[in-house]
Amino acid sequence: MDYVVRGEVLMRAAALEKELAQGIVKPFKEVIRASIGDCHAMGQQPITFLRQVLGLITYQPLFNDPTIPEDAKERARTILADCVGNSVGSYTDSSGIEIIRRHIAQYIQKRDGGIPSDPSNIIMSAGATGAIKSLMSLFRCTIDGKLPGVMIPIPQYPMYSATIAELEMAQICYHLDEERRWGLDIPGLERSVNEAKASCVPRILVVINPGNPTGQVLSRENIESIIKFAYKENLVIFADEVYQYNVHEEGSVFHSFKKVMMEMGAPYNRMELCSFMSCSKGYMGECGIRGGYVEVVNMCSDVKAMLLKSISALVCPSTIGQACMDVLVNPPKPGEPSYEQFIREKNAVLASLKERAALVADTFNSFEGFSCNPVQGAMYAFPRIHLPEKAIQAARKAGQEPDVFYVYQLLEQTGICVVPGSGFGQKAGTFHIRSTILPQPEKLKEMLGVLRSYHEKFLLQYQ
Repeated sequence: MDYVVRGEVLMRAAALEKELAQGIVKPFKEVIRASIGDCHAMGQQPITFLRQVLGLITYQPLFNDPTIPEDAKERARTILADCVGNSVGSYTDSSGIEIIRRHIAQYIQKRDGGIPSDPSNIIMSAGATGAIKSLMSLFRCTIDGKLPGVMIPIPQYPMYSATIAELEMAQICYHLDEERRWGLDIPGLERSVNEAKASCVPRILVVINPGNPTGQVLSRENIESIIKFAYKENLVIFADEVYQYNVHEEGSVFHSFKKVMMEMGAPYNRMELCSFMSCSKGYMGECGIRGGYVEVVNMCSDVKAMLLKSISALVCPSTIGQACMDVLVNPPKPGEPSYEQFIREKNAVLASLKERAALVADTFNSFEGFSCNPVQGAMYAFPRIHLPEKAIQAARKAGQEPDVFYVYQLLEQTGICVVPGSGFGQKAGTFHIRSTILPQPEKLKEMLGVLRSYHEKFLLQYQ
């Protein structure tokens, strides 16, 4: 298995940080990790209300602190009341704390315009990743001697290809169309699934919306077409919707797969769907707390029983991660003491990300030999780099992919760490990098300026 987001480039970045700390002279003063969607590592401040609730549930003498508002204390009491022994140090049900799962179901129902959500279909996890791996493992069986197949977008988030390799399943790639803002092409889906049937049995269709690493936001019409395709091919949809709060471009709107599927009516509203969410992205960016959930829709009761049995072997997800998800789905309401500060902090994060999304795409498009689609959503830009032939030959001579060659030199010369597009998959003959939009505004402008200078020198060197 391979996981480029935490692969050799990031390990080299960590080594450079240690060398800088030891006083070893470099052409730069710091390493900027624009390679991974780690919001707080890039300077984003935590949401005050969330950290107050987490503080209260982990250190109950804080209930006596008059500076902590009453609504935070009430949220903490509610969570603790559903913990055995009133302590987050106790085990919970394997699928998560019941009151939090009820709050998640209420959140989903409100998000989707009143379409019902059943708390018994909510399973909490260590980030969305934990739930994705648990659900994917259910399909790990051969059918008529053929491996089960998982359809993933290219470019893709490499956790999927790594998990498919780990579970010894078959990877079925379908290409997003860079010329159409990374749109999902239905004829391309059909070609991919038909070619795959000779060697495997397609079982799962993974859709990442908003997209990682490509930043696209699917239209409702596109989602309807995807659902119809999945129905025709008898595929279970894995809807990776962890960036649902991160929609930046005017006119782009997040539509959940569940809402669209249910509104399409029969027979589509009876399809099996797994929808994933996390506290690592959005406006909270609490990556290290590892909170997430999956809602399983229309799952066969026998399969669901096996799923619950299999996750029981993991005992339970982190109680702190569960509490973080509770605040995400049940934030302060208008009229409560914390509401004004909460909404101000939330809106400030999202507004800043929107500005940075436009800044990054516009800046990359101003570079010679760069082309970048608008960052409609999520936290990344995935620009295409048109590399000189001499650079491509130099990379081959060094035994590296051309985009890996470019990225390594960028890191060594500037301290800027981004990820080569080859780690996510890309159309043959094209080269990309993935950069987050997460550095704080002034740091981001500085980083883009340094990257521009490096790129100009790179072109001169290999022209």
